[in-house]
Amino acid sequence: MNNFPLFPSQASSVAGQVDALYFFLVAVSGFFAVVISLAILVFAIRYRRRQAGEVGANIHGSTALEILWSVVPLGIVMVIFVWSAAVYMAISRPPANAMDVYVVGKQWMWKIQHPDGRREINELHIPVGRPVRLTMGSEDVIHSFYVPAFRVKADVVPGRLTTLWFEATKPGRYHLFCAEYCGTQHSGMIGWIEVMEPDDFQAWLGGGTGESLASSGEKLFQELSCSTCHRPDSGGRGPVLDGLFGKTVSLQGGGRVVADAAYLRESIVNPQAKVVAGYQPLMPTFQGLVSEEGLLQLIAYIKELQAAAPPGTGEPGTQPGS
Repeated sequence: MNNFPLFPSQASSVAGQVDALYFFLVAVSGFFAVVISLAILVFAIRYRRRQAGEVGANIHGSTALEILWSVVPLGIVMVIFVWSAAVYMAISRPPANAMDVYVVGKQWMWKIQHPDGRREINELHIPVGRPVRLTMGSEDVIHSFYVPAFRVKADVVPGRLTTLWFEATKPGRYHLFCAEYCGTQHSGMIGWIEVMEPDDFQAWLGGGTGESLASSGEKLFQELSCSTCHRPDSGGRGPVLDGLFGKTVSLQGGGRVVADAAYLRESIVNPQAKVVAGYQPLMPTFQGLVSEEGLLQLIAYIKELQAAAPPGTGEPGTQPGS
């Protein structure tokens, strides 16, 4: 099957689950297609009109038959629902120990950066046997990050962040595609996933000379004068950011939200959308002033701040946001 172009190799921890569900759906669909087609053919021949003016007898139906053709499809649909929900939950929930990689889609390339600063274009190097979480944004139009061998795909939509994770199980080189039409050179927006042994990956990663994502975010944080309001103590006009990431934020009006990457991005580009309880809506919007890469850098910096957060920071009702 690996040499058949419609079935790329299974190279991730979820590929087998996705394929099993897919083949089950094909088998169910094929079975009923054959049964229904044969029934139509048999009934058309057996109950055809043999004489002009011939009228068939009235049929009053069968309660048992009606129950049967209602219960059997319901059972099959419920099996499909439970199975597909389990596969979806496995794909949509990245493990806590996943390695973070940041991706920006742009006509017509994938710009990728590792937290330590190593950058790539249309290539992604990862270690085998370790979960990888991608945080993805788009600079222009909708794209779709698709790796057939991993059986994973996620749309990358302008104005929001998308998360995708996978764990490669086989070293090798695998195709990366954009699966959403994004312009005249959409077909050329392709790349490679290079899966390496852990030692080889560390050697490759150590060969980079770029500035870390968090360091770039810290510089941007200072350039934008964010530190003027977001001070490490509670005396600033803006909420404290230390220890914020992943905590629960209490909002004006009684709402609550988890301070994840999507929330931080929204707070930067549209700070009036979710104002933290106890603070005034004073923060200006940075929509159009910070690139998608810059937003990811700021998020990486804020995420790193939690390591130095003082005890007690992040209790519900005191969490900062913008």
